[in-house]
Amino acid sequence: MIAMKNDVCSPTKARGRPRAFDRDVALDRAMRLFWERGYEATSLADLTEAMGIAAPSLYAAFGDKEDLFRLSIDLYETRYATDMVGRLNSAPDTRQAIEALLRGAADNLSHTDRPRGCMVVAAGTNCTNSAVRQSLTDKRNASMKLVEDRIRRGMEAGDVASSADPAALARFYSAVFHGMSAQARDGASHEDLMAIVTASMRAWPSA
Repeated sequence: MIAMKNDVCSPTKARGRPRAFDRDVALDRAMRLFWERGYEATSLADLTEAMGIAAPSLYAAFGDKEDLFRLSIDLYETRYATDMVGRLNSAPDTRQAIEALLRGAADNLSHTDRPRGCMVVAAGTNCTNSAVRQSLTDKRNASMKLVEDRIRRGMEAGDVASSADPAALARFYSAVFHGMSAQARDGASHEDLMAIVTASMRAWPSA
């Protein structure tokens, strides 16, 4: 029994332990993979290869695939998502607020140094995990509600037509954003996306 204990604690065994890794770098790589391929199409093997770690290390540091995806979404929103609240509240009127939001999105969606499009929009495509799918839906609906609330405040302030339908208008501009995300993934340039913004603002109801 003593010999067995000494064998377990030997330097040779200690050298066989997994090497430490940079958690932030690994999470960034996971985020980019989920962003590029989506939740469903990204396998555990894909993740361990991209992150440069073994499956046990992944589970120990991040939990399961769903936990890792949620952490990746959090990182994406912190690092790359447009500051919706800031853009909606800083503009002098509602029309300019919505336009600033879309133009900021055009900037973010078309970068060439990272996957294109919006991760929250694209990562749930064909997702069969109901919890992941619902989480992304909730995030998109929350964003749309922020736009609707800003339009309602504009109506109260008198810079949006009283005949406007805030919910329909918010859904319309959310659809514009989703379309911009899809076109960015298909290769649309920054100028292409800005042209979409300009065209979409022609639908704005005059006060």
